[in-house]
Amino acid sequence: MKAITVREPGGPEQLVLADVPDPAPGPADLLVRVHATALNRADAMQRQGHYPPQHGASSILGLELAGEVVGMGAEAEGFAVGDHVYGLSGGGGYGELATIHHQLAMPIPDGWDYQVAAAIPEVFFTANTAVNHLGALQAGERALIHGGGSGVGIAAIQIAQLLGGEAWITAGTDEKCVKARDLGATLAVNYKRDDFVAAVEEASGGAGVHVILDVVGGPYLERNLRSLAQAGRLVEVGLMGGAKTEINLSHLMAKRLRIYGTVMRSRPLADRVAITRAYRRELEPALIDGRMRAVIDRAFPLREAAEAHRYMEADRNFGKIILDVAGGV
Repeated sequence: MKAITVREPGGPEQLVLADVPDPAPGPADLLVRVHATALNRADAMQRQGHYPPQHGASSILGLELAGEVVGMGAEAEGFAVGDHVYGLSGGGGYGELATIHHQLAMPIPDGWDYQVAAAIPEVFFTANTAVNHLGALQAGERALIHGGGSGVGIAAIQIAQLLGGEAWITAGTDEKCVKARDLGATLAVNYKRDDFVAAVEEASGGAGVHVILDVVGGPYLERNLRSLAQAGRLVEVGLMGGAKTEINLSHLMAKRLRIYGTVMRSRPLADRVAITRAYRRELEPALIDGRMRAVIDRAFPLREAAEAHRYMEADRNFGKIILDVAGGV
């Protein structure tokens, strides 16, 4: 099959389209002919050599996929050859064929195309874990979402509203701030021009926000703690700015704060199955009936994966970047 491979750790130029062996499904796996996948920051980290795949997982990039079942392991249940599925595979999406455990695969709802389906799993799973499960956002509470123009940020804006909360965001351009408001964010701060701590203090009357979803990490920690309300919850889902910083523990003690961290890739299968089921129960109905939606910035053919990575790393996108696998080799 054709797949994007990494010649050696480095920049986007290391991504090349090559012939590689077809993957063999394990006993509980589905073999899927991939039609579409989506880019994630984890792909860039893996390309750079900083984020190795789980033991036994495909070394080919691509954490999520949408496609057609073309084969099954003897223990795989609930699907048949010819079914259209999507899900969080953990690797392999940048190839014409990939495997996914049958408990992680989901039927593509009627009316969705492959690109829409591929744009959903990683970001809606992550945002649901952060805002709903760990952050425990309640109706009437405020959530501050950093990276409000990213796939995770856009999912989080919509989840906050679905829960009856209020979404406040930061983003790096005025254009992204406008688009986030169009999605329902009630406060949008251009962090390159304005101080989000001051903006939160003013907009909340000094009360702060109840939940923060953070993708930056170390450089934002102290400022995030100052922005939280009493008994607020900070959920770290990314470390784009770095992992290390100093912390003033008095903020935690005085305001009774909680800090959580979460990742998807290193979780055991049972956790990923539970997250998939929670998504289907809590979010998929709202995506089907239109209360929420996948936001796609643009699609690249698979052969232009390197250009797609450059586009992502330049922060040019609002929403998901798709790779058209079936039509793009």
